[in-house]
Amino acid sequence: MPKISLTGWIMIAMIAGVLLGLWVHYNCTSVQIGTFSEMINMITDVFLRLIKMIIAPLVFSTLVVGIAKLGDIRAVGRIGGKTLLWFMGASLLSLTLGLLIMHNLPLGSELNLPMPTGAAATGLESSITFKSFVTHIFPTSIFDAMANNQILQIVVFAVFFGIATASIGEQGKVVIKALDSLSLIILRMTGYVMYLAPVAAMAAIASVMAVKGPELLYTYGEVHPDLYLAILLLGILLMGIASIFIGRRVFELAMNIKDMILLAFSTASSEAAFPRLIVELENFGCPPKIVAFVLPLGYSFNLDGSMLYMSFASLFVAQAYGVQLTLGQEVSMLLVLMLTSKGIAGVPRAALVVVAGTLSLYNIPQQGLLLLLGIDQIFDMARSATNVLGNSIASVVVSKWEGELEGSPVNIK
Repeated sequence: MPKISLTGWIMIAMIAGVLLGLWVHYNCTSVQIGTFSEMINMITDVFLRLIKMIIAPLVFSTLVVGIAKLGDIRAVGRIGGKTLLWFMGASLLSLTLGLLIMHNLPLGSELNLPMPTGAAATGLESSITFKSFVTHIFPTSIFDAMANNQILQIVVFAVFFGIATASIGEQGKVVIKALDSLSLIILRMTGYVMYLAPVAAMAAIASVMAVKGPELLYTYGEVHPDLYLAILLLGILLMGIASIFIGRRVFELAMNIKDMILLAFSTASSEAAFPRLIVELENFGCPPKIVAFVLPLGYSFNLDGSMLYMSFASLFVAQAYGVQLTLGQEVSMLLVLMLTSKGIAGVPRAALVVVAGTLSLYNIPQQGLLLLLGIDQIFDMARSATNVLGNSIASVVVSKWEGELEGSPVNIK
C-alpha cells in the first residue's frame, strides 16, 4: 500500500477540518463556537511557536553558508556581479507581480477575520517610516536579534559574517563546515515540525470554518486558480525577458528542461531536478564553469516561484485581517522578503517560514498564515517547477552575457 505523503495528509486534514468546523457551525451556539475556536486554536499556537523556534538558527546558518560559497566576491568578478544582478531583478519581478495581483484581486478581504487576542509584539512601529526601517535592520546585538527573531537583523549579520568567513581562507572553512552541519540539523528539525502541519491545518480550518461557515470555501475556490495563473504569468515573463538575450532559443531551452520542470512539479521539489538539470544546461550550450557557479547559487538565492507566493500570501493574510498597509510599508515588505528569502533553499515549506518571520514586522497576525497551509502544499508543486525554470534561465542568460553560450547543443540521452 503506497505511503501517504505530507501533502496527502494535509489535504485529508483540511477536509476533516472543514467537516468538523461546519458541524460546529451548524450545531452549536455562538458561545460554544467561541469556546471551540479558542480551544482548538491552542494547536495552532503550538505549531506557530515551533516554526518561530527554528527561524533564527535556520536563517543564520543557511545564509552564512550560502554567502561563504561565493568565495572572495572580488575574485568572482564579472560572473558573480552579473549573476547577483539577475537574481535581484528576477526577485523584484516575482515579488512585485505578487503584490500587483493581490492589489487587483483582494481575495483575502472577503474573509473579514477578527484580529486575534494576545498577538505577539513585533518590536517595530505599526507605521514604518523609511528612517525606522533602515535603522532597524542593523542589529546592536546578534544575540538580542536571535532572541527576538528579528529576521532582517540576522540577515545583515549573516551577510557580514559569511563574507568575512570566506575571506580568511582555510581557517574559515572550519566554521563553514560547522555551520553547514548546523544547517542540516535545523533542516531535519524543520522536517520534524512539519509532521505537525496536518494537525495544525485541521485546527486552523476547523476554527475559522466554525466561525465563518461555508463562505470560507468560496474564497479558497477563488485563490486557487488566481495564484496558479499568477505563477504561469511569471514563467511567461521570465521566458520573455530571456528571449531578449537568446531569441527564439528560449523555446529550445524550454524543450530541453521540460522533463526537469515536470519532475520538480510532480515531486514538489526543485532539488530533485538539480543533478540532471546540470547536464541539460550544459547540453543546451552553457559552459560547465558558469553552470557550476550560477545553478547552485540560484537554488539558494533565486527562488522566483516561491517569492511570488510569499508576497501573494503576505498580502492575502493582511487583507483577511483588514490590516491596511501604506505604499511605503508594501515597498519595505518587498525588500524584507527579498532579503529573508535568500539562503534557505531546501527548507521544507520554506515560504511558510519566511512569511511567518515577515508578517510579525507589520503587525499582521501569523495565525492567518495557517489558512493558506493547505494551499501552500498544492502550490509548492507550481513554485518548484517555476524555480527550476527561473534558475535555468539565469544560467543561460549569464552564459550569453559572458559571450560563452554555444549555439548548437547536441542531445545526450
